[in-house]
Amino acid sequence: MAKEEKKAPKLRFNGYTNDWERKKLGIYVPITMGQSPNSKNYTNNPRDNILVQGNADLYNNRVLKRTFTTEVTKIADRNDILIISVRAPVGDIARNQYESVVIGRGIASIKGNDFLYYQLEKMNNSGFWKKYIAGSTFESITGKDLKSSDIYISNHKEEKSIGDIFQTLTKTIQLHEDHLQFLHSFKSFLLQKMFFDNDVPPLLRFNKFTEKWNQCRLNDHAIVTMGQSPNSKNYTNNQTDKILVQGNADLYKNKVLKRVFTTEITKTAVKNDILISVRAPVGDIARNQYESVVIGRGIASIKGNDFLYYQLEKMKNSGFWNKYIAGSTFESITGKDLKNAKIYTTNSDEERKIGNIFSSLTKIIQLQEHKIDSLKKLKQFLLQNMFI
Repeated sequence: MAKEEKKAPKLRFNGYTNDWERKKLGIYVPITMGQSPNSKNYTNNPRDNILVQGNADLYNNRVLKRTFTTEVTKIADRNDILIISVRAPVGDIARNQYESVVIGRGIASIKGNDFLYYQLEKMNNSGFWKKYIAGSTFESITGKDLKSSDIYISNHKEEKSIGDIFQTLTKTIQLHEDHLQFLHSFKSFLLQKMFFDNDVPPLLRFNKFTEKWNQCRLNDHAIVTMGQSPNSKNYTNNQTDKILVQGNADLYKNKVLKRVFTTEITKTAVKNDILISVRAPVGDIARNQYESVVIGRGIASIKGNDFLYYQLEKMKNSGFWNKYIAGSTFESITGKDLKNAKIYTTNSDEERKIGNIFSSLTKIIQLQEHKIDSLKKLKQFLLQNMFI
């Protein structure tokens, strides 16, 4: 017996009980497959036509002004849905916010409402397009595949209600992301102004602190331990063994990732030690949140307060380590370079106040990131359950 076709989503607004209807996308709405202009007609002149060719021309579900053309082949109008049809990631979508853009062969445009837009987002998230691109050496979906794709429609009122809730949720996420970007920019500004910058004293200080800061070598101010890798035969997947931190891949959002384990203990870092990568990307830092971890040769540990932690973050952001790695075929810094690195210190009260403000700001950023993650998870849940 054939499986009965699902006729309605799991989650609906009150008052809607009608079955949804299956349609072919190309029959339900007009679709235009892109056609690339001749490359000799590409320009850098913003007064020419905006050219959208693929993922590089889209950002945050909007069109980026990146490339322009004097040749008009196929176009998409304002509010058309743009979907990537050629080259990974196939199925990603955006809204065209301009009056008109030229679309190249990596893009198709679809005329549709918010209900259709978010249904296409749900289809992409669910791996809908994989059946068309499986086994292909050049990831793409054809115009025929796109136009013959099954979608589901309801009555106008329900479609509008669903489109509105996702549009509101998307705008809320965007506002929170904008605020997060502001917080990151504000933190970068404070890092630049509250620490020495190229031997220039800090421009921004708390009241009552006027004394001169002292310059010293990192190793004179804090204990630095260079990592030593265990023998790879002692690596394990057993979480009861020691956590091994070998490099940047074992750090995430300034914390240690439990990724690789080892039965051999070489060099260790204890809780709250500062971990710094000494291989590409050099200078990334994290706080060790575990009682003890083994550190490999791509990592060094430093015992230091929050003031030192954020000074090291500022040094990384300012490209401090570039002078040590320039010309190297394998991006890294030596133990000598790290220990001799020039830092600045002040009295404990000022260090504590500076450390506290950055620690508080970092926690606010983490809370904002958590809020955005929660909103995105809610959106994914609703996409999964409010569409067929």
